[in-house]
Amino acid sequence: MISFGGLASGLDTQAIISALVNVEKLPIQQLEQQKATANKKLELIGTLKGHLKALQSAADGMKTVADFLGFKVTPSVDNVATFTSTGEAEPGSHTLEVLSLAQADRWAFDGVADPNVDLAGADGQSVDFTVNGTSYSIAVTQTGSSLNEIAGAINDLAGDDVTASVVNVGTDASPSWQLVLSSDSTGEDGRITGIGSSIAGLVIADDVGQTISANHITVGSNAVALIDGLHVERADNDFNGVIPGIDITVLSDDLGQEISFTVEADTQAVKDQLQKFVDAYNEVIKFANQQNAYTEDGGAGGALFGDSILRSVRSSLTSALFGVNLSAVQGDTLGYSSLGIVGIKTQNDGTLLIDSSTLDAKISENIDALADLFVDSDGFDNGGAAQGTPGYYVDTSADSGLAEKLSRAIDLMFGTLTGPGGASVKALFDAREESINKKIDTLNDSIDAKQRYLDIFEQQLIQRFSALEELMGGLNSQGNALTGALASLNNNNN
Repeated sequence: MISFGGLASGLDTQAIISALVNVEKLPIQQLEQQKATANKKLELIGTLKGHLKALQSAADGMKTVADFLGFKVTPSVDNVATFTSTGEAEPGSHTLEVLSLAQADRWAFDGVADPNVDLAGADGQSVDFTVNGTSYSIAVTQTGSSLNEIAGAINDLAGDDVTASVVNVGTDASPSWQLVLSSDSTGEDGRITGIGSSIAGLVIADDVGQTISANHITVGSNAVALIDGLHVERADNDFNGVIPGIDITVLSDDLGQEISFTVEADTQAVKDQLQKFVDAYNEVIKFANQQNAYTEDGGAGGALFGDSILRSVRSSLTSALFGVNLSAVQGDTLGYSSLGIVGIKTQNDGTLLIDSSTLDAKISENIDALADLFVDSDGFDNGGAAQGTPGYYVDTSADSGLAEKLSRAIDLMFGTLTGPGGASVKALFDAREESINKKIDTLNDSIDAKQRYLDIFEQQLIQRFSALEELMGGLNSQGNALTGALASLNNNNN
């Protein structure tokens, strides 16, 4: 900006220009405020999306019987095996007797006094063995054939299948360093075979006609167990899948007798799952309530006050969870057909509250019926509806658990759907975000246009006031000259 101070006119021209420009800025400031509100809406919609995704995650954690019931396994004796329920576990009692643990095959070469002394009499000597179907021949040079160097060469070449180590089995005064070769795989299939050495100073007993068993430290063997009376072998100590949905890892074969273990629903896990679901649902409702709140002093509770997206979300969740089939409720002789009946009640503000005494009673009476309220036990069948169409998310089968219905209802709020005639239609959140982003783009265009006008307006004011000062300066000069001439004329007359 050109700087001048109204020297000729006596006016504070900078203040005048600034005031006039500030008046013209008011529309821009209003547009900036609208833009800030739109950006705040986008931010809050992102927060709402996060709450819904958390709710969907909680619902997805209850979509199968195994997920909902969270089966636990209780053994009659500890530290014999670990048990983990997964997938398709079923309640029941079972037996286990561990006959033997899996072992890795291990061999030891005869001891030498110094692990750093070269053992080969010439180049081209080797250690040979086969493991996991692969034959290895580790060649050494005469000057690189110490026990430590041989172990390093084996690990470099065959480290995916075996581990070579050097161990002192003697004393400090009378050491006996042995090269130990261990299979990295337990079980019979991981055994090391064809083991031998052509290195002069590296001897395995069989090489000199002696019995080899002394050098075979442990024989690779399978784990063996009796599970529900069945003789089962595994290459490692994991007996997963022998009982559907139960992973078993045996730890000890010292007991020498059969133990029992029971698979049953974990009632605490059920309550924890339901509380997680209720908490996630309440976060969505509390957010919507806070945004739609209004007070005389504080005004609207949030930038989404009155926004249709809040009504749409609430309507979809309500329909999924509380839009139960009336005939199903009327025909419910057990009392497990709706959330309220099983102890999950709606409060005045729309949030949910668990009535612990009612829920505990329902769990004790018939936990399978409780699970059936949430779990889609007969599977999802949309009747072959095309992906992206509304029917794609509708379960046409007889049973549709609340968790599955809720998860699908949330899915329908995102992405792009196929509408009538095959047209693509943006779902709730994508459409709302697109609308707000378009408004922001329009506001940016308006702000830019008005800012360009304001820049021109300010320059015009500067030019006009400069011209005024120049004119006033000229007039002042003329006035001063006239005043001087009159004064001179008066002096001459006197």
